[in-house]
Amino acid sequence: MATEQVFAVIKKVFQKYSMYFFLVLIMVAFQLLSNGVLLRPLNITNIILQNSYILILAIGMVLLIILGDIDLSIGSVVAFTGALSAIFTINMNMSTPLAILLCLFVGAAIGAFQGFWIAYVKVPAFIATLAGMLIFRGLTIVVLDGKSLSPFPAAFQMLSAGFIPQIAVVSGLKLSTLLLGLMAILIVTLFMLKNRNKKISYGFPVDSMSIFAAKIGLITLMISWFTYVLASYEGFPNVLIILTFLVVVYRFLTNKTTIGRYIYATGGNEKAAALSGVDTRKIKFFMFINMGILSAIAGLIFSARLNAATATAGNGFELDAIAACYIGGASAYGGIGTVLGAIVGGLVMGVLNNGMSLLGIGVDWQQAIKGAVLLFAVAFDIYNKRKAA
Repeated sequence: MATEQVFAVIKKVFQKYSMYFFLVLIMVAFQLLSNGVLLRPLNITNIILQNSYILILAIGMVLLIILGDIDLSIGSVVAFTGALSAIFTINMNMSTPLAILLCLFVGAAIGAFQGFWIAYVKVPAFIATLAGMLIFRGLTIVVLDGKSLSPFPAAFQMLSAGFIPQIAVVSGLKLSTLLLGLMAILIVTLFMLKNRNKKISYGFPVDSMSIFAAKIGLITLMISWFTYVLASYEGFPNVLIILTFLVVVYRFLTNKTTIGRYIYATGGNEKAAALSGVDTRKIKFFMFINMGILSAIAGLIFSARLNAATATAGNGFELDAIAACYIGGASAYGGIGTVLGAIVGGLVMGVLNNGMSLLGIGVDWQQAIKGAVLLFAVAFDIYNKRKAA
């Protein structure tokens, strides 16, 4: 009987966290196939830097997918805001903070423009954002006059190429990174304890203490390993701090606020949500503004990493962000999806790209394999959810 209960618990955990197990599986596979190169500190840092802007886009995209909408213009908005940042900082000698603020404002304005047509004029999101994709790609070519613009000031490049300052180096390890890792472990542990006690006070079912302790132990081990790996190289990249901040904020927004409940309610059944007093049009409008701001952030980070603004920047970013959301468990019908799921989905795609590049697999085969993995991963996740239901 005890054995059956153990297997039941394992099955339940696997069904709930199938994409996390899938991510670990492909990381182990590529680690073995690449003779240990995948998880080296330099390569881990490269994976973070190469995929940070896709993960940022995925955070905004998953909120739209939960609403039952989509944004095909984000790649073009990335290119357009990146082009503006180059014009502001290189041609106009504008300070980096001011240029960043102006680009974020432009991103919000673009989101408001598209959100107006979708939320209030009722143009389907697919059509409105497809138009936006064409409009802002064309405007990018216009403002750049078809040329690349570089290099960015050193302060601007620090957005993507910089690392947090280190107070000391101990035995080859960056002390600031170790302290941040320790702080992350403490915060996560306290948050999990608080959440568990809150559920108990309301009479909600919770995991047994042994399972709860195992979760904390596993998370502590993962954060410790990740911190050690980065501390042995250059430490935490600046972009990782930005990404972590966004994940925390948007996870809180979706899980703990009224706006988050309105988003899920609107995506689950828009008519019922409207009858319940939710201003569904306003929710959609502001979520597209939010997507515009996140697209601008991604555009700034991508331009800083590339150290140039080009008219072809952001090509295919919308497809990568959408794939990350669906791999992470978001539903194409709306109402289902999580920020952490989108991040895991983006990491799956990022590790696949990096691992196949390490193995010398051509771009043609990479595209075919990524497509097959996307289809399999989503089908597998759907199957697990049906079994769990």
